[in-house]
Amino acid sequence: MKILVLGSSGQIGQPLAKYFRKLNHQVVEFDNFSNSLTDLRIPHILDTILPTIDFVFFLAFDAGGSVYLKTYQDSYEFISNNIKIMDNTFESLRKYKTPFIFASSQMATMGHSSYGRLKHIGEKYTHCLNGKIVRFWNVYGHERDLHKSHVITDFILMARRNHRIDMKTTGEESRQFLYSEDCCECLAILLDKFNEHKEREYDITSFEWIKIVDVARLVASNFDDCLVCRGEESDEVQKDSLREPDKNILKYWKPKTPLEVGVKNIINGYKD
Repeated sequence: MKILVLGSSGQIGQPLAKYFRKLNHQVVEFDNFSNSLTDLRIPHILDTILPTIDFVFFLAFDAGGSVYLKTYQDSYEFISNNIKIMDNTFESLRKYKTPFIFASSQMATMGHSSYGRLKHIGEKYTHCLNGKIVRFWNVYGHERDLHKSHVITDFILMARRNHRIDMKTTGEESRQFLYSEDCCECLAILLDKFNEHKEREYDITSFEWIKIVDVARLVASNFDDCLVCRGEESDEVQKDSLREPDKNILKYWKPKTPLEVGVKNIINGYKD
């Protein structure tokens, strides 16, 4: 099968491309981070590629960790970038009727968040085109674009550089995390049974809650004499909005990697 991965340099797209190559699929990578000529904000840029593609993973988005979202998600450029990415991509998917999975977020239900509202719009597009939706819950892995890095990467880099983790918040907010390799396995299963599974939406997560301060302590435990210093801010990005994920995906797949193992793998990867 010939698979197009949009957002192939991201922390999901990069391991996903490798994962499918190991399964002997032909993978076409497409990401503006590694190649400025593959910019989904350009109209019709996919029209010469999609006729040769069997399946698309729509992972591309202008997004990042909480620091990036807090800084940019209400800016004109952030909103405009994502509207252009979605409008151009979905129009090409509509034109060529290519089957696809759209990467949404558990924040799609959070009306206070511009990022969440944009992902919700993407879900509406996906329903119109009979695609399928996966809502990711804080997938973590090796990141290349550190300008948009997420919390686990931020903590690891602080611990490596300074033997000290300075948190932005009190850390009392809770999250669910999923290791990127487990995420890839889940997406491969959904692709394999794309036409058989009746559900159109899936929450992809570990189904385990953990406080951010405990994540910081877990990261710190992998370094000698590493301090964890809690901040004073509250959770302004998600505003402590918690909902339980739908467990329908567990009929087909279960996460395997404990958080402590995934974190250690990332630390070792940065050492390499």
